[in-house]
Parts: sequence; C-alpha cells; structure tokens
Amino acid sequence: MAKSKLSNEEEVSEYISKLETPLAETVRYLTEVILETDTEIASHIKWNSVSFYYSGEMKEFDPKEYKRDLLVLNIHRKDQILIVFPTGNKINDTSGFLEGNYTDGRKLAKIKDLEEAKVKKDALQNVIKDWLSKIEK
Repeated sequence: MAKSKLSNEEEVSEYISKLETPLAETVRYLTEVILETDTEIASHIKWNSVSFYYSGEMKEFDPKEYKRDLLVLNIHRKDQILIVFPTGNKINDTSGFLEGNYTDGRKLAKIKDLEEAKVKKDALQNVIKDWLSKIEK
C-alpha cells in the first residue's frame, strides 16, 4: 500500500519529532510562537529544515526573490538555532534581535536554548509583524 503524502503540518511535526538534538523542544516552541503570530503564516520543510512562509494572496513576483519565504530555523548545530530571514534587510528591527549585514539581504537571530527563546518571544513576533506589514498584496 502506498504511503499518502503528509500535509505540511504533519511533515513539520514528524521532522521535529525525529530531531536528535537537545534543541528539539526549542524548535517546537519557536514553531508554535511563529505560527501564532499571524494566521497567514504556514510551515513546511524547505532547505532541509523547518521553514515558514506567507500563505496569503500576493502580487506576482519572481520566485528567486523569496518574497513569500519568511524564515527558516537552521538547526544544524548542536549549541544554537539560527533563525534566518532570507529578506531580513527589509525588516525594521531596532531591538538588536536581528544580526548580520549580508550582501544577499538576509538577517539572522541566534537562540541557544528554550529559556532564551521565551525571553526573545516578543522580539521575534515584532520582527515577523514588521515583515508581514511589507508584503505586496
């Protein structure tokens, strides 16, 4: 019997459940925080990790511009999670949450554990809301 394709949400849940890192609970927490920020944020597995995107209506654009891609949780290290915003240079962050000045336009935030994720929850949600406010609908 052929296995049916998992929904994006099921795929993400399965991915997180199979993580062999002490950061798995932090990834689970961050996923909940990001998804609760706005109903038009969805998750899937992209770039070999849990990624989030805007699921609502948008003006047409070149897919290489990554305008729909909000962020990806880079969990390939054992000691921290990198929250990568591919178009982070468009976000107005005065809190210092986002770091980096990359030529490709991305910005990063670093989370070392669940406690730090909880402390930085508001900053994360604020940069997400700023990103959402700039979507060309």
